[in-house]
Amino acid sequence: MYRIWLESPVDMDGWRAAARRLALAGVAPEMVGWAVEGEQDALFDDDVLPPMPDGDAAFSVPRRFVELAQTAICHADPERFSLLYALLLRLREERGLLEVAVDPLVARVEALAKAVRRDIHKMHAFVRFRAVATDEGEHFIAWFEPEHHIVEAAAPFFQRRFAAMRWSILTPERCAHWDGGTLRFTGGVPKSAAPTEDALEELWRSYYAAIFNPARLKVAAMQSEMPRKYWKNLPEASSIGLLVRDAERRAQAMVAAVPPAPNPQPQRQGATAMATGEPGTPLEELRQQAAGCRECPLWAPATQTVFGEGPEDARVVFVGEQPGDSEDLKGRPFVGPAGQLLDRALDEAGIDRHKVYVTNAVKHFKFEPRGKRRIHQKPNAGEIRACRQWLSRELATVQPTLVVALGATAVSSLVGKTTSLSSVRGKVMKTDGDTDMVATVHPSYLLRVPDEAARAAEYQRFVADLRHIGELDPSVRAA
Repeated sequence: MYRIWLESPVDMDGWRAAARRLALAGVAPEMVGWAVEGEQDALFDDDVLPPMPDGDAAFSVPRRFVELAQTAICHADPERFSLLYALLLRLREERGLLEVAVDPLVARVEALAKAVRRDIHKMHAFVRFRAVATDEGEHFIAWFEPEHHIVEAAAPFFQRRFAAMRWSILTPERCAHWDGGTLRFTGGVPKSAAPTEDALEELWRSYYAAIFNPARLKVAAMQSEMPRKYWKNLPEASSIGLLVRDAERRAQAMVAAVPPAPNPQPQRQGATAMATGEPGTPLEELRQQAAGCRECPLWAPATQTVFGEGPEDARVVFVGEQPGDSEDLKGRPFVGPAGQLLDRALDEAGIDRHKVYVTNAVKHFKFEPRGKRRIHQKPNAGEIRACRQWLSRELATVQPTLVVALGATAVSSLVGKTTSLSSVRGKVMKTDGDTDMVATVHPSYLLRVPDEAARAAEYQRFVADLRHIGELDPSVRAA
């Protein structure tokens, strides 16, 4: 009887070296006992492996077996090493064995690999990072309880996704750590080592509730994809029960409600804009003139022209891309989800929105109808050029000392040429009208970031950009 000790539960190199030597010596699977150091008591001394045969003793196996073994070895089943060795021996005689899906040994090993892949997928989907302040700066920590030995296999995904963050994923068996340059692993820790909540979780719960569609709720499918055993570590889980219980009432309310609809008639030549300023002022007159603009085709399907609003003597002007669905219906800029996020970020940055002027590079909502919904479309260069006269006249009337470009479209409109946001973000530069300009992301970008931790990091960076605005012009700071 040969006793083979492996260094870790996923010691593929150790298993592979021992399995090759045993196979070359013709040792039967039932004559080999596999164990992991530290997991089992060493009741027997290590047996000496059989000697390597003389001559050319090399043999090969299909690449698919190696890939299958690398995955299956991560399973928690203690028999996985023996099963893989038995499969290796058979493959030496039956090269096409892996193609026989109904073979009991092949099916069992494939089932191990499938369970591991599913566990890795669940780890990718259900890890929730929480921000922790450290001496080195912000560190994001998550707690997860995998079913199998998957931490090393799953960690590179997070390394790629959150390359700019410092993070740790803690589990009872193994922990992964990324410092921005090196991925390393340490032993497991108790759950008490992980933080329980951070300041952004209430925002995440609000966002989850906002996107929860009661009309499409299928409880069985939801619990199949997101099993209850993961809920205890998900901040949104505390909201799920209430959302499910209230789903039928909300769905009926959605059916009964008549949603606000865009104007089915195109704007007419004599259209007037919603007044938001003092009557008779230069800015209000400009707003009324813009209401009849027909320089590009965007006016036809839009409900109305959406002009800027704010103090006519504002020292700082924020310029976005174009109005969205809510803005098109209400006739005011930044009143939809992106505008609400901007308000929150301005508040955190200490800037009073009532002290700044907000507008857009393009004054009409560009969209693509999809059923009853209107999906935002990015304006093209011709549409941006057609609207530049209105933006230029707005800026000439307000005469700000600083313009804040929100997104690449605003940057290109203000400098008069196509410019990437990444090349100018945070830098003080000049508009084509020789006004100081600073660029940052559009708040709608933050709403599109799919991952919670990445979204939180990008939001904090956006708030930092806004704080910089307040430092450049303290007049916009909240009292």
